[in-house]
Amino acid sequence: MTNKIFMLMTFIGVPLSIIGTLLHWSSILLFIIYCLTIIALASYMGRATESLAIVAGPRIGGLLNATFGNAVELIISIFSLKAGLIGIVLASLTGSVLGNLLLVAGLSFFVGGIKYKRQEFNIYDARHNSGLLMFAVMIAFVIPEVFSMNMNESKKLTLSVGISIILIILYLAALFFKLVTHRGVYNHDKENTVHEEETPEWGKGKAIAVLAIATIAVAYISEHLVHTFEVVAESFGWTEMFIGIIIVAIVGNAAEHASAVLMAFKNKMDIAVEIAIGSTLQVAMFVLPVLVLISLLFETSMPLLFSWQELIAMASSVLLMVVISNDGESNWFEGLTLIAAYVILGIGFFLL
Repeated sequence: MTNKIFMLMTFIGVPLSIIGTLLHWSSILLFIIYCLTIIALASYMGRATESLAIVAGPRIGGLLNATFGNAVELIISIFSLKAGLIGIVLASLTGSVLGNLLLVAGLSFFVGGIKYKRQEFNIYDARHNSGLLMFAVMIAFVIPEVFSMNMNESKKLTLSVGISIILIILYLAALFFKLVTHRGVYNHDKENTVHEEETPEWGKGKAIAVLAIATIAVAYISEHLVHTFEVVAESFGWTEMFIGIIIVAIVGNAAEHASAVLMAFKNKMDIAVEIAIGSTLQVAMFVLPVLVLISLLFETSMPLLFSWQELIAMASSVLLMVVISNDGESNWFEGLTLIAAYVILGIGFFLL
């Protein structure tokens, strides 16, 4: 029944999005249509991810979902960089990190925890990801801000480019470690038995095709959704930073949010955690560094420098996630704690 509703929303929402864009409908009306359509498309991405996870395993399934989801954000950010909106790009990427670590993981733990008193996920992956999260935010993001205080713009950009290259290399090495040299080494027994009993809804080829088509549709709608934010912000009294960190990040990652929560509801926590934390790592160690390098092609380059409010928010989120996830278990109260942290930060950025 739910799948039919989402299918109906997709087949109505996509044409309405295109028609409304061409006919220049009201920005607030288009904002609502775009958001509902993205949520409907997210359901297809979630089903495709589940099929891929059964066929290829939770790591690859979660990685593919995060990659296709972040491809949307990468496309939007490139357009924003070209327009010189560096502040919005950094704010939206900050929001992506906060959203994935606190909101996505929090909702996954909370929703899954209501149905199951205690849920487990791969503790070795959790510890591996914790180290990378600490490195990406505490070292690669905080250190440049500290060292750049007495640097000119040229040196700041050189520092940012150097760190970006190192982050990309380390991220690719981490994928090689997890998917090639140590694939299956740190699996736990539950992870192996769950997927043997299941039959995927779609085959590997169809699932990848659905992910690709849904991503293209989401990218198209998201690009036009960005143009409605200014009018919507004025109507509701939202600030530019609040839009970037909260609104753009939530909408841009809607597909990943829905997929992770759906997996947690089905007690597939390895996939849910891989989507939430894996997407965060991909944004911090790949998407953001790539954007720094791409910005060199435009008139205004983007250094890897955040505001102190953004840095403290990201560092606090990482520390909280590390403490909560390092035992390889979750429950609804831990999820509620993460959501509460996200709401507190959201209030702070709204009033900033």
